[in-house]
Amino acid sequence: MYISKELADLMEKSEIDYMIDRMKAIRERPGNPMGIDIQTFGGAAAFYSQAMPWPQFNTVKGIGEQEAERLDEILDFYRRRQGRCQFEVVPSKSHPKLLKALFDRGYYQAGYHATLYREPRSFEAVGDHITVRELTADEMDLYAEIHCLGTGLPISGKRYIADNNIVLYNRDGWKFYAAWVNGRPVGVGVMYIQDDMSSLTFATTLEEYRNQGIQQALLEKRITESHRNGCRIVVGQAAYASTSHRNMERAGLKLGYTRGTWVQA
Repeated sequence: MYISKELADLMEKSEIDYMIDRMKAIRERPGNPMGIDIQTFGGAAAFYSQAMPWPQFNTVKGIGEQEAERLDEILDFYRRRQGRCQFEVVPSKSHPKLLKALFDRGYYQAGYHATLYREPRSFEAVGDHITVRELTADEMDLYAEIHCLGTGLPISGKRYIADNNIVLYNRDGWKFYAAWVNGRPVGVGVMYIQDDMSSLTFATTLEEYRNQGIQQALLEKRITESHRNGCRIVVGQAAYASTSHRNMERAGLKLGYTRGTWVQA
């Protein structure tokens, strides 16, 4: 499977699909406490959260040349909600018309993010010291705790993480996994399957258990499950040249593209 514009479009679609489903699930919580809103503009999807002002929840994906003419509409979507956004531009949709329109409105490219892919296959079970299995519904509090500790979030935010992920647990396509070492849960990983595409949406390991193959085991488990579910492609994202990027390459994923992140000056 070699990179092409069609394949790049599939990779971007997999990321948009899981983000739409994730944000819809959070929006469906009683009273929409996170203040979620989603709107599409042609092929672009704009995501907004009032209670979660971080860039990953206030971002525009799928934008290209055609949507450049609707840039003011997109910015107005956020302005009316008193929010800010970032734009994610993939190379296959990077066009001078779009980039100039972003620049003219005070945006600049602040970084890159890698998207990787591979065809699914089954891996053999990892060594005896690591066990990976799917989490049960009553273990989502455990998931939230490792999520916080592994990413450096304050443990006081565990309830918010749990509430925003338990709504995904019984939703079609979502699977949560944890890795154990000597009976202790030390890492978690999440994936989403839609239209025979699998997205590796999140993973983290407790700091004291890093560099012991935990993430490799979580990657191989999710790739294996993707194969068992008949997926034709597995897609993941990571900071370019990061440890996560290298772990994905060790699991056989190849760099598809680096997308540009555009933010307001």
